[in-house]
Amino acid sequence: MGGTEHAATAPARPEDAGTEHLTVTRTGATLVLTLDRPEAKNALSLPMLVGLHDGWLAADADDGIRSIVLTGAGGSFCAGMDLKALAGDGMTGEAYRERLRADPDLHWKAMLRHHRPRKPVIAAVEGHCVAGGTEILQGTDIRVAGEGATFGLYEVRRGLFPIGGSTVRLARQIPRTHALEMLLTGRPYPAPEAARIGLIGHVVPDGTALEKALEIAERINACGPLAVEAVKASVYETAELTEADGLAAELARGWPIFDTADAKEGARAFAEKRPPVFRRA
Repeated sequence: MGGTEHAATAPARPEDAGTEHLTVTRTGATLVLTLDRPEAKNALSLPMLVGLHDGWLAADADDGIRSIVLTGAGGSFCAGMDLKALAGDGMTGEAYRERLRADPDLHWKAMLRHHRPRKPVIAAVEGHCVAGGTEILQGTDIRVAGEGATFGLYEVRRGLFPIGGSTVRLARQIPRTHALEMLLTGRPYPAPEAARIGLIGHVVPDGTALEKALEIAERINACGPLAVEAVKASVYETAELTEADGLAAELARGWPIFDTADAKEGARAFAEKRPPVFRRA
């Protein structure tokens, strides 16, 4: 998956990124993107994809935002593509069709296939997170799920291909034997099993995934934003390098952080036994 792309102009304010199927709210320094089509278990629609695309760009463009939480309304995360539309009944949100014509990769960026936000992205999953939902999940950085959540790549059961990046990314994120079983059987995975194989990091009581995700986001927000973004970038850009090349890239990415005012503020705050006040400088 490539690095961050900013080919399109971000909305002037993050709050303007929302659509009828994507709600945007702000909690402190965290932008919360909520897939909001509960009557369809948040199946992907054009308004949702456009909202996601704009939300990622808006979060990265706003220096006041330090983390992003992605979640779903109505007790589900995302049930994947709208199969009724795929069968020929028409995709919801024809008014957004021009946006897709103007940028044929918009939907892939929305699903984090061709786009990686520089801000940390935390998934808060309840209920169904299957097919396209599990594909979007692989583009997030930290993952929390309610104990009743269900994951899986169902595409092969329907004669389809998980083209949102799963045949490339999944085996890089979990052991290959588990990745291939998930891809080739199309079976559901309950949250405890998904955690056991490493697909998600936290299993919490149902209904509390968002609360836990926001708790993690607050911890991230309290850290130096330049350091956080550099660390995230280094992890991804060195993932496929040799150790020697990776260490060289890490040094190039990380060493400049020590010269920032934020780094000096962090050391000063530690010495003075107070919380640091980072200014992204």
